[in-house]
Amino acid sequence: MPITFAAALATAALATPLASKLSLALGAIDRPNERKVSARTNIPRWGGLAVALGAFVGIAVALLIGPADADFQGNLEGLMVGALLVLGIGAMDDRWALAAWPKLAVEIAAALIAFAVGFRIEHVSDPITGTVWYFDPWLSWLLTTVWIVVVTNAFNLIDGLDGLCTGVSVIIGTALTLLAWQGGHVPAMMIGVPLVGAMLGFLPFNFPPARIFVGDTGALFIGYCLSLLALEGYQRVTVVTFLVPLLALAVPLLDTTLSILRRLRRRANVMVADREHIHHRLLKDYHGSHRPAVLSLYFLTACFCLIAISFTRLHGYAVVVFLAVVLLLTYRILKNLGLLGLPPAALPADAEHETS
Repeated sequence: MPITFAAALATAALATPLASKLSLALGAIDRPNERKVSARTNIPRWGGLAVALGAFVGIAVALLIGPADADFQGNLEGLMVGALLVLGIGAMDDRWALAAWPKLAVEIAAALIAFAVGFRIEHVSDPITGTVWYFDPWLSWLLTTVWIVVVTNAFNLIDGLDGLCTGVSVIIGTALTLLAWQGGHVPAMMIGVPLVGAMLGFLPFNFPPARIFVGDTGALFIGYCLSLLALEGYQRVTVVTFLVPLLALAVPLLDTTLSILRRLRRRANVMVADREHIHHRLLKDYHGSHRPAVLSLYFLTACFCLIAISFTRLHGYAVVVFLAVVLLLTYRILKNLGLLGLPPAALPADAEHETS
C-alpha cells in the first residue's frame, strides 16, 4: 500500500502543473463576478484532472502488485467507468457552465454503473440487538443511487473556498481507509489509499491562496469515489453499519441537508445556489480570510471522523447514548454558526464551486 500511495501522490503532484497549463490553454478558468468570494482572475479550474490521474495510477499499481479477486476487479473497473463519467461532465461544466439537469443525469448513470458491479446498500443492523435487516432489490437500488448522487453533490456544494473540498476529502478518505484497514478489508483500501495519496499530491497547489482549483471536475470525481469507498467499507462494520460512514461524511452531508431545507423553506428551487453554506458563515466570522475558515472546517471534519472511528468500538445501548450526545453537540454547533434559522431575505445566488 505505501507504493500505491506514493505513486498516486507523485503522479498528482507532477500532473497538476500540466492540468493548469491545459486549463489556461482551453479556457477552463475561473471568471470572478459579484457573486463570488474570490476576486482573482484566470485561476485554472481543471485541477481535478490531476487528482483523477493520480488516483487511477495508484489503483493500477495496487492491482499490479496485489491482484484483487475477479469480482472486486470488476468493481474497480465499474468505479473507474463511473468516475470517468462524472469527471467528464465536471470538466465540461468547468469550461461551459452546464445546467444542473445534465449533470444530474450523468451522476445517476454513474450510480447505476456502480450498483451493477456490486457497490450496494443491502442491509442495516440494529445496534441494540445486532439484528440485520436486508433490503429488497428495488429498495437497495434506490438507496444506493440516492446515496451516491447525494454524496457526489455534497462535495460539489462544499467546494466553496481555496483548499476546502480537497482538504476535507483527504481527512474523510483517510478515516474511511482506516476503517477498512481495521476490518482487514483490502479491496476498500485499494480505493482509499490511492485516492488519499492523489489528493495530498494536489493539495499544496490548492491550499489558500490556491494556484489552481479542483473545480467541479475534481469535486464530483472525489465525491463519487468517496461515496463508493463508504459503500465498500460499510459492509464490514457489523455494528451500526451505515451510521459510521454517515458520521465520517457528516460535514458535507450536513451542509447539503441544510442547503436543501433552507431553499425549501424559502420556496425556492433547490438547484438555485445561495450564500448561506457553512463555509460562507465561517468566512464572514473570519472577516473574509480563507485560511482560518478552511482550517476550522478541517478541524470539524477531523472531529466527526474520529467519532466515526470510535463508534466501531461501541455496542448495545452505548451506541444510542453516544449518538444522542453527538447529535446534541452538532445541534449546538450549527446553532452557534447561525445555520438553523432562516435569514429574512435570500442573499444573492452563488456559484457552487471552489470560488463561490
